[in-house]
Amino acid sequence: MTDTDRGTQRDRDSAFSLFTQQSLPACKPVLTPEWVIMTFLFIGFIFIPVGLVTLRASHSVVEIVERYDIGCVPEPFRIDKVSYIQDDSIPKNCSLSFKVPKYMKAPIYIYYQLENYYQNHRRYVKSRSDKQLLHGQNEHGISSCQPVEVNNDRPIIPCGLIAWSLFNDTFTFIRNRAELKVNRKNIAWKSDREHKFGKNVYPFNFQNGTLIGGGKLNPTIPLSDQEDLIVWMRTSALPSFRKLYGRIEKDLDVDDVVVVHLMNNYNTYSFGGKKKLVLSTTSWLGGKNDFLGLAYVFIGSSSVTIAVVFTLLHLLSPRH
Repeated sequence: MTDTDRGTQRDRDSAFSLFTQQSLPACKPVLTPEWVIMTFLFIGFIFIPVGLVTLRASHSVVEIVERYDIGCVPEPFRIDKVSYIQDDSIPKNCSLSFKVPKYMKAPIYIYYQLENYYQNHRRYVKSRSDKQLLHGQNEHGISSCQPVEVNNDRPIIPCGLIAWSLFNDTFTFIRNRAELKVNRKNIAWKSDREHKFGKNVYPFNFQNGTLIGGGKLNPTIPLSDQEDLIVWMRTSALPSFRKLYGRIEKDLDVDDVVVVHLMNNYNTYSFGGKKKLVLSTTSWLGGKNDFLGLAYVFIGSSSVTIAVVFTLLHLLSPRH
């Protein structure tokens, strides 16, 4: 080994030793009390205004929530609601009305809200075939759709429990004796319409069995245009959720009385679920949700409080 090689080896050993001993050159800031106090104050003065602005945006959203699953059951059937909803001979039409509390600027989004409905159940979530939804009956790998994959030895399109349980309540809105048109286009994600549901795939043998789950589908319309189905197939992670039904593209004024004619078809009584109708405007931040604003205010307030406590401790017992 030459002298040059020995020098190179010593340099390597020295660098490795510095690394293992954590003695490499590094920036080691010293956190003085002044720096810590200023950091907490800076966080507080940034987070509190952001939180207040976020809360104001959330409170600017006008939201109307009406529960209808109990009120739409006739008095004689309220003891046994399951028998009522399963009996096709009993009319399911129902009406409810509400007064608009504040001016609602279009577009006004219509949601249906379900509670105590576990779409995140493992067997339920797995009961679908994404390949079939995109390519149709040429795809035979539908075993994941059990127990709703075949009827009368013919494949079901779309198969699976999720599609089988499609929400099928309908709503019509009346104001001043005139119907408010509901726009039901573009309620699903564009990526879902274009890349997950086939333009040449049509419903086939759907809801033709002895046990009917939820809504039926028009067999002449491709799945990519069945936006109710597309919205429903995007399952929720929580047992209480909202799904978009449509949009009202006219403003609603204060004290307007809106009458809703609905068909109470969907069975949530078997498992103690709840159904609600929601009308909501939006802000630059989206829908009504106070959590983000409250979180910012809480973190900012906590930071200011810690800064004040540290300041008092520093004044009473300064570092020498």
